Amino acid sequence: MTNYKLYIDDIRTPKTSGWVVVRSFDEFVYTIKRKGIPSEISFDHDLGWDYINNQEMKSGYDCAKWLVENDILIQNFNVHSANPVGAKNISCLLENFIRFKEKYEYA
Repeated sequence: MTNYKLYIDDIRTPKTSGWVVVRSFDEFVYTIKRKGIPSEISFDHDLGWDYINNQEMKSGYDCAKWLVENDILIQNFNVHSANPVGAKNISCLLENFIRFKEKYEYA
């Protein structure tokens, strides 16, 4: 884990300083691959619209899934999304992954 905080949101900026801000799934993945695993992540769910392909952009949930699929454990996270269902999905996915890792990592 490296000493930076990652903020994923297509529009908003963090209220406090010290965050690396990314606006898309691709930027999220690129930043983690380049800088290492952050000490904290703050997630938005809805990351905008792809007007070229006329579809939703990958979401904050896709970012959380990418972490799980790549076995990257983030215990310090926040979901600041205005989408309550999306926020709950991100939180539940990451909380379940944390519980799984705690149960089986040292078994």
